[in-house]
Amino acid sequence: MDTDLLTGTRAVRKRLDLQRPVDDRDLRECLEIAVHAPSGSNRQPWRFVVVRDPGLKSRIGEYYRKGFAANLSGRTPRPDQLADLASGQHLADHLGEVPALILVCALGRPPAEPTALRLAGFYGSIYPAVWNLQLALRARGLGSTLTTAHLAYEREVAELLGIPFEEVTQVAMLPVAHLLPGGGKPVRRTPAVELTGWDGWPTPGEVAAP
Repeated sequence: MDTDLLTGTRAVRKRLDLQRPVDDRDLRECLEIAVHAPSGSNRQPWRFVVVRDPGLKSRIGEYYRKGFAANLSGRTPRPDQLADLASGQHLADHLGEVPALILVCALGRPPAEPTALRLAGFYGSIYPAVWNLQLALRARGLGSTLTTAHLAYEREVAELLGIPFEEVTQVAMLPVAHLLPGGGKPVRRTPAVELTGWDGWPTPGEVAAP
């Protein structure tokens, strides 16, 4: 198991190289790995749209910026969120310049009566493919991040790309590019031992382990 790949794949926004093209062969290989993800009843609901055309990327970037701005409207970020928000704003400002955008879609629409079980089945059958894709990209020196701000204008993006809106749900968009130099800092994560309960919900301040 490549532990470094699993622990070192992270959301990349500012370090995306906007000038260096991404090879189509790399994208095809990564998508082939994505489709080997598990899905409920092995129904393999995923579909992908790779966008490289500058005009299309520019239009999608406009929708993304509007969705990003609307998501931030009225929010007062905590001090520890400022760096992430600045990184997100940078991506929003330059999304149309990213060499490739990959839209990950699921066949069907979210359940009309969204119980926890039905929602878990719907999204749980598509996000493993997203993660497979991100791992495969990272293994080839490519950066990505899972974005959803464009979904505020899902119907408009669907019309732009010929995605049948009533039959297909866009669940994520990955901007893909080579990585600029830098980074390499360890990812800050709360240790699993502090987040895990054994035979019951974890109690704050207490670590229960077998």
